[in-house]
Amino acid sequence: MIRESLTDLANPELVDAVAEKTARAATLLRNIARDYAPVVFANSLGAEDMVLTDLIWREDINIGIFSLDTGRLPVETYELIHEAEQRYGRKLEIYFPRHDAVEAYARAHGSHGFYESVEARKACCHARKVEPLQRALAGKGAWVTGLRAAQSATRDKLKLISHDPAHNLVKASPLAEWSEAEVWVYLRANNVPYNRLHDCNYPSIGCAPCTRAIQPGEDVRAGRWWWESPETKECGLHLVDGRLQRIAGQGVKA
Repeated sequence: MIRESLTDLANPELVDAVAEKTARAATLLRNIARDYAPVVFANSLGAEDMVLTDLIWREDINIGIFSLDTGRLPVETYELIHEAEQRYGRKLEIYFPRHDAVEAYARAHGSHGFYESVEARKACCHARKVEPLQRALAGKGAWVTGLRAAQSATRDKLKLISHDPAHNLVKASPLAEWSEAEVWVYLRANNVPYNRLHDCNYPSIGCAPCTRAIQPGEDVRAGRWWWESPETKECGLHLVDGRLQRIAGQGVKA
C-alpha cells in the first residue's frame, strides 16, 4: 500500500502539496455551504471521507455529515464511527435501510443472494444503500462526496463541482485531484482516525460480505464484489455526467 512507504512526513514537496490542496478544499467546502445550503456530506467512512470529516468538523463548516448503515458493515467500521464521534464530540447522522425493503429482498433472494447474480447484488445495494441515500439527500441543495479522479474509470469526467442529475443536486468532490499518498499524509499529519481494515490490505471498504483484502499487485477495488467482472462493480450511488460512476479495472493505482 502507498501509505506504507510514507515512513515519515519529511517529503517537503508532498507536504506542501497537501497543505495547498487542503486550503483549496476548505475554501470549496465553505463556498458550497454558503451558496447551496442546506448541504450534506455522504461519509462512507473510507480514508478520503475521514479527510473531509476532519476538515468539516475541525473547521466548523456548516455541512451536515451522514453515513449509511446497511446493517452489514464490518465491526471495524462501527468502531471507527464511535472513535470519530468521541474524537470530535459530534454525532454522525445515520440512515438505515427500510426494514420492509430488506425483508422483501431476503424473501426473494435469501440472506446471501447477492452472490448469485449481478441483478440480485444490485437489488441488495438499492435496498441497503441507494434508497437510504435518496432519503438523506431529500430537500438538500448540494451534497459532498469523497470521490477522487484517480479511482474512477471516467476520471476525466469527475469535476470538483458538477450537477447530479439523479438527485437534481449540486455535487461537490473536493478531493477529486488528490492522490492516495496525499490522503494518507493528511490523515497522519492531523492524527485523523481511520478504519483499521486499511492496515490489513483493505483499500476499499463496504459491506462485510462484499469486501475482502487484496493481494499485492491487485487493483485497489479488487476486494469489492470480487466475484463480479470490473464492468459491473458499481452500486448506483454515483453518476458522472449522467453515467454510472464505475471504478477502474486492472492497472489503476490510486
